[in-house]
Amino acid sequence: MSSLTAIGFDADDTLWQNETFYRLTEERFTSLLAEHGEAQDISRRLLDAERRNLRIYGFGIKGFTLSMIETAIEVTDGKVSSLVIQQILAAGREMLSHPIETLPYVRETLEQLSGQYRLILITKGDLFDQERKLAQSGLGDLFDAVEIVSDKNAATYERIFSRYGDGPGCSMMVGNSLKSDVVPAIRAGSWGVYVPHDLTWALEHDEEPVGEPRFRRLGHLGELVDLVARL
Repeated sequence: MSSLTAIGFDADDTLWQNETFYRLTEERFTSLLAEHGEAQDISRRLLDAERRNLRIYGFGIKGFTLSMIETAIEVTDGKVSSLVIQQILAAGREMLSHPIETLPYVRETLEQLSGQYRLILITKGDLFDQERKLAQSGLGDLFDAVEIVSDKNAATYERIFSRYGDGPGCSMMVGNSLKSDVVPAIRAGSWGVYVPHDLTWALEHDEEPVGEPRFRRLGHLGELVDLVARL
């Protein structure tokens, strides 16, 4: 079996909090439109809009904000007030300036692995926002490379691990999303390590590939160093 030389890390909800702020903003959004429907129904329609708009706006806060505006227009039959639109835009701006909260065990885990393996940050979303979060996290110096991509699939991991490592077979991807981090990395021939987060966006859900020999699930990121040592 090829020896491990490179480890990729997801960013949002793997290294720092992210989905929490989306959920809080969504609650704020549904309360703005409370007179036009139940919160659960408005949230469902917002998710439908996000799904439709992914191929146009991509992942991230800006696309989320535009999807909120689109949903507000739909649920009010085009009668949404300019004040509500302003409040939605303000909520999006607040998300783009929210302080970064790193998750437990992140820094110590990266520090222990840095220098032994090539560490690569592989994240998707808005370029400016992801660069901001990385800079504020103070973790940038621990990575040998940073890739901010439009989407994550097997071809993405094949390209990145071949460019910065010794190919997918000698690489590992660590993240909280089965759909984006784990399953496509395994398809590319890499190890896929699943570190669940309490909150995960509905569009990132997938089945755990429990039968795959290169799949591992951890309780938290602090268990990664021991896992790597055992491989």
